Amino acid sequence: MEVVRAAELVAAPARAEDVAPSRAADFVELTKPRITSLVLLTAAVGYAVGGVGAFSALRFLVFMAGTALLCAGASALNQYSERDTDARMVRTSRRPLPAGRLRPEEALVFGLALSGAGLALLTFINPLTLLLGAVSLSSYVLAYTPLKRVSSLSTVVGAVPGALPPLMGWAAAHGSLGPAGWGLFAILFLWQLPHFLAIGWLYRDDYARGGFPMLAVTDRDGSSTGRQAVLYATALLPVTLAAGLLAAAGKGYLWGALVLGLAFLGCAMLFAWDRSTGAARRLFFASVLYLPLVLGLMVFDR
Repeated sequence: MEVVRAAELVAAPARAEDVAPSRAADFVELTKPRITSLVLLTAAVGYAVGGVGAFSALRFLVFMAGTALLCAGASALNQYSERDTDARMVRTSRRPLPAGRLRPEEALVFGLALSGAGLALLTFINPLTLLLGAVSLSSYVLAYTPLKRVSSLSTVVGAVPGALPPLMGWAAAHGSLGPAGWGLFAILFLWQLPHFLAIGWLYRDDYARGGFPMLAVTDRDGSSTGRQAVLYATALLPVTLAAGLLAAAGKGYLWGALVLGLAFLGCAMLFAWDRSTGAARRLFFASVLYLPLVLGLMVFDR
């Protein structure tokens, strides 16, 4: 999800790894390592916040491994499903499938194998974590991925599987769902929307080439995109504070979350006012900084 303009991607000189990456590197690319890393971070936060009793390193590692495999498999299946649209977009045309470096059936088998292995590992945690993992996988692959081709509502639908990993972490550590776990879910759900609206605006021409009716594609002047970014960033502020209270976070978290939330909201408001590439990029980077800082405060100030 790096923010690089399409023109810069086209103009960038070819690197050796771009010309002839290894098959192993191509399979790794199918897993979208950056997204998987973010999922693991949020899942670990959910586990840390929801932990009760003695910490079991083995249980935690099994949970993290299962979550990583599940997310990696979902990403591979997503790229399998979108290989034709990826070929039409500048920022995704170099991926292994549209570039022809891997065969579609290889990606399909790889994605199914990783997903199955992830679900199998989660069976050793508890049935609730397994159920949440299955819901996350199915909603991402069977709901969000096909909906991207027909409706801008896919962004909202896609925020659901993106918000489930911390809830999975809570369930894995706590054995049940509680208000604080749902508070983490709400933070992730609301955070994703300004984040992806900024990405959509930055890549709106590329999404149009791919045939994705993202809001930024259909909303040509960006007024609705900007309003929604402000709406979700505004809702995120009280939700983040409430989630901290439910998770027994300290005053440091509450003040920090307030300052970070206001800064994030300010970037969203600037984007809604300006609707330029620069404003969208600032909102994107603000979102990238905001999430780990807020989650880190919640874990360490309890």
